[in-house]
Amino acid sequence: QVQLVESGGGLVQAGGSLRLSCAASGRTFNLYNMGWFRQAPGKEREFVAHIRWSGGITYYADSVKGRFTISRDNAKNTVYLQMNSLKPEDTAVYFCAAGSGVEYRIRRAYDYWGQGTQVTVSS
Repeated sequence: QVQLVESGGGLVQAGGSLRLSCAASGRTFNLYNMGWFRQAPGKEREFVAHIRWSGGITYYADSVKGRFTISRDNAKNTVYLQMNSLKPEDTAVYFCAAGSGVEYRIRRAYDYWGQGTQVTVSS
């Protein structure tokens, strides 16, 4: 069992930066692949970024590639999402997720989800 708690969301102007954190409980955190998803009002939850359990492989949605960076610190049971050059269209609730599936872009690859943190980017 893994419990996930996101933090770091907030209100930022376009062009600004935020760093989201996702703290995990459980001693098996380092065995899970981790993902970030986001959901804007009235839209489906969409994939943002993924990092393998070892931290050596990452994937990004095209919409955030070059602006967002996912990383993890297995010693701290934490995964991060550094978001730079934020745009109003990045406004959403951001969720972290843990799982062992390889189809990293889809929700069913993840077994555990956090409650989400709101990110609002003003123009």
